[in-house]
Amino acid sequence: MFYPQELIDQVQQNNDIVDVINEYIPLTKKGSNYVCLCPFHQDSNPSLMVSRQKQLFKCFACGEGGNVITFLQKYDSKTFVESVQTLADRAGIKLPENYSGEYSKEKQDHKLRLIECNTEAARFFYAYLRREEGKKGFDYFKKRELSDETMKKFGLGYSDINGNCIAYLKKQGFTDKEILDSGLGTYDERNGLRSKFWNRVMFPIKNQAGKVIGFGGRVLGDGEPKYLNSPETTIFNKSTNLYAFDLAKASRSSYFILCEGYMDVIALHQAGFNMAVASLGTAFTPGQANIIRRYVKDVYLSYDSDGPGVKAAIRAAKICREFNLSCKVIDMSPYKDPDEFIKALGKEEYQKRIDEAKNAFIFEIGILRKQYDPSDPDANTRYDNEVAALLAEMKDEVQRTNYIKACAKEMGISTQALSDMVAKEAGKNRKFNEPERLRSGIHEKKDDPNIKAQQLMLTYLAEYPSIYPQIENIVTPDDFTDETYKEVAVKFFEDVKNGIASPARMVSMFEDEEIQNKVSDMFTSYLNGIEGREEKEAALVDIIFRLKSNSLDEMKNGGKSVDPTLFMKKKKELMEIRSIKIKLPE
Repeated sequence: MFYPQELIDQVQQNNDIVDVINEYIPLTKKGSNYVCLCPFHQDSNPSLMVSRQKQLFKCFACGEGGNVITFLQKYDSKTFVESVQTLADRAGIKLPENYSGEYSKEKQDHKLRLIECNTEAARFFYAYLRREEGKKGFDYFKKRELSDETMKKFGLGYSDINGNCIAYLKKQGFTDKEILDSGLGTYDERNGLRSKFWNRVMFPIKNQAGKVIGFGGRVLGDGEPKYLNSPETTIFNKSTNLYAFDLAKASRSSYFILCEGYMDVIALHQAGFNMAVASLGTAFTPGQANIIRRYVKDVYLSYDSDGPGVKAAIRAAKICREFNLSCKVIDMSPYKDPDEFIKALGKEEYQKRIDEAKNAFIFEIGILRKQYDPSDPDANTRYDNEVAALLAEMKDEVQRTNYIKACAKEMGISTQALSDMVAKEAGKNRKFNEPERLRSGIHEKKDDPNIKAQQLMLTYLAEYPSIYPQIENIVTPDDFTDETYKEVAVKFFEDVKNGIASPARMVSMFEDEEIQNKVSDMFTSYLNGIEGREEKEAALVDIIFRLKSNSLDEMKNGGKSVDPTLFMKKKKELMEIRSIKIKLPE
């Protein structure tokens, strides 16, 4: 089921975002907007802004944003369709039971079917674990000291040795293609369609909304691989999901505990640590860090205490720092993992280890220290230089300065000496090592003046759509160099011209939550310190100049041949922008 844009617009127009959010969280008027404590992170000062004019919400602390539909998706863990249905009911709008036409989206329907397929499989595995044929799996979980309540909470199940789940799914009406696309089946010419999982205890994997999107399965016996995850599908991406994240998010904790495996997470939840999550059979990724940073600022690493676990913790800590997450390492010695630790020493001692957790960077240089002989002056010098090289990778100057002070104390040398070494290491590579989050393309640089100009231009147009006739022959969507900004500008400029502009509608153009947040950013900029109308008018001219100047640079440096006559014409137009006068409405 997917509704046409006209119907979605009608639902949004009949559900004022201020009224809807106020039913969930009390709002306070502040100027022309409303504010409240953000429900998506631990908020002590009201940082969530709600705009009645733009029909958008935006948290300026954690970055969450969107329209009235995406608010319900995030707050109530609803799907897009469920959110639209809830709001339609609220407004008394009757939605069609079935819709097909030029606006229908087969891709969306297919995704919903795959989620339904995984959900039915989870029901089958859960029920099978409790049958006589599933006793092998049930006994495994009981041996791991899991309670019935915990097994129910995580929906744990068992896939029998014959893979009977496939026959069950076919009886429920799922096609071979849907079963294959869901990741539950495999196909070969000899055996046909068969179950991907057999003779394994099953761990359902859910998305942020609590919908089953895949599975992890642990083999019982000596089979390989020991753990098997669902393959990548249109609904399951290992690098952008975390095990038990829906439960950890609901805990409203100020921090997350990051583990390596399913059983570690389950053991911690059973002991009361409901903020535990795990990566999904892969190393911790920037995509996972990006999800975490929306909800908490602090991460505690509870990885295995063996060699591979220590290396994985160091890698994860570096990614956390790139996303401005404060990261600490929990010492679980003499035990290997959280599961063993909790069984041996209990939750009180584990809480004590959380309280005593060491900063991850200090932990890393402590591990590094063990590789060098402290009695050898040359070894000490190499160690100091290696620490300095690690510090030089930090791009944020304030962060780097604070770490230099802490590391100098740990290393027993002066802050100035270490600072000089870091500066020397930084000089070897002025570009530094570009953080993974920038290489991944997840975010544009927040301090990029060209991006900021594009953002402010859209914010101005959303605030004062009546200025469009004054700028339509000056600014065009082609002046927007960022791909997403340009896509939004094309549609928004058209809507403004037609008198139907709605920033909230722009959010609904995209399915990806991260891009929805980015679109919210486009329309919720602040002109800090600029209050008067004349000052705002002058600032707008400056923004247009920066926007056109960057567009001209892109033309010149874009790698394509440029018509010299066209280039000079645009350059002349740029010089004339400073003299234009734009009047904002009274």
